[in-house]
Amino acid sequence: MAIEAESVAALYEQLKRRLADVYPDAELFLKAELAYEINRLKKEKNALILGHNYMEPALYHAVADLVGDSLELARRAAETDRPIIVFLGVHFMAETAKILNPDKTVLIPALGAGCSLAESLTADDVRRLKAAYPGAPVVAYVNTSAEVKAESEICCTSSNAARIVASLDAETVIFIPDQYLAANVAREVPDKTIVAWTGRCIVHEQFSVEDVTAARRQFPDVVVLAHPECPPDVVAAADFSGSTAAMIRFVREHPARRVILLTECAMGDNIAAENPDKEILRLSCRRCPYMQMITLEATLEALRELRYPVEVPEPVRSRARRALERMLAIA
Repeated sequence: MAIEAESVAALYEQLKRRLADVYPDAELFLKAELAYEINRLKKEKNALILGHNYMEPALYHAVADLVGDSLELARRAAETDRPIIVFLGVHFMAETAKILNPDKTVLIPALGAGCSLAESLTADDVRRLKAAYPGAPVVAYVNTSAEVKAESEICCTSSNAARIVASLDAETVIFIPDQYLAANVAREVPDKTIVAWTGRCIVHEQFSVEDVTAARRQFPDVVVLAHPECPPDVVAAADFSGSTAAMIRFVREHPARRVILLTECAMGDNIAAENPDKEILRLSCRRCPYMQMITLEATLEALRELRYPVEVPEPVRSRARRALERMLAIA
């Protein structure tokens, strides 16, 4: 069955309705068809598909060429020689790929796939912070816009934030935009004074110590993993805190048989598929509404129509690239 419809999403819904009565696994069948078409077009157009760890399993396992956290994908984006990059993630991630690959076409399947952290401050906010704390270097979490990165000395991810802050020759550091990540980094680097912004991830800020307590009460042997964008008291109550890549590595290598992940829920599905001998609990499942916008249908249409291209104007791009390259040199 070839997909020829003007709207892939419309065809998907139409076929799902027609097949539902006679084919119990209609949705699975259609996802396989969409994945097949994506992979065919990817080869035809010599495109590279990068998938963040928060992508739904069909995208993560059947479509993406490379998967990882934001640091790993930033590295891979800088290394590729393919002319087209399709980024299965939110806008700041695709923008980062464009910053590192100005001569390549970088596509994001959904224009609305933003980020509460990236949208919490502007370049003007950064300039005001720098004026208030003269001489203090600005560390920009990658969950920021290109304009904000351009005003920063260096970038970081959740996996290297403490190392980046510790490497700076300054007593006071401005850390943007994640308030909770800044607090968690401050605990790891106590000799620095960290000036934090008040941005929060709309997913990770929802987790609470009560979630941890309830999980332990119900499953005394559970091992709790928390992303460092969670509130500091949640991170302190967990058994382990780390980036999405660090969490994946922990589950793969640790002998624990029962795990709860305090992070975006789709990642639990991906980890469960790769670790069938582990039980990934779903007691506190939160999905990012922005990540959910990246679907098989949207990805196929992005490849078919080469939409939506991400652009970063000069000199913003070159200044933002310097901040990213400083991070990559240390990381």
